[in-house]
Amino acid sequence: MNTLSPRLRKAMNTAAWAHRHHVRKGGGIPYVSHLYSVMYLLASVTNDEDVLIAGLLHDTLEDVPEEYNAAQLEADFGPRVCGLVEELTKQPLKSWKARADAYLLHLSAGASLEAVLISTADKLHNLMSILDDFEIHGEDLWQRFNAGKERQIWWYSEVYQISLQRLGFNELNKQLGWCVEKLLKQSA
Repeated sequence: MNTLSPRLRKAMNTAAWAHRHHVRKGGGIPYVSHLYSVMYLLASVTNDEDVLIAGLLHDTLEDVPEEYNAAQLEADFGPRVCGLVEELTKQPLKSWKARADAYLLHLSAGASLEAVLISTADKLHNLMSILDDFEIHGEDLWQRFNAGKERQIWWYSEVYQISLQRLGFNELNKQLGWCVEKLLKQSA
């Protein structure tokens, strides 16, 4: 995609507004930087505007439903975008492990390929951020997460394997695999 269409600009503005009070864990960086990064990563492998918009808004229904709900999302960006975001919205189960297992099961069997692609870009950027922060904070980094180092390693390894199985080897999986390998080496 060579230009930012009015629809894509609207999605960028919606993401910035909906997450205006949020920052990334540990660094104080505005959360919207993550959403823009996910869109950028997606744009390296697709020009499907609905996928790019869903990438921008992938956390909206999970994190800020009181600010921007599914009805608003569908009215603004259509049923396909809303459906993709709903596919990526984690269920509010009691434990981190239960949520993780449900999400992985959905990715491996029920999720559309577009949702798997968005999830891969999301997890890739999260893992890039973790690796950057590990360089600064070392092992103290793991204290900011609900699940510790071992569970994070397990999580990203599982997402990578599922993404590879569902999407095959693409640029995002290449980068995600490299990041998982780097995480494993740093944690050894």
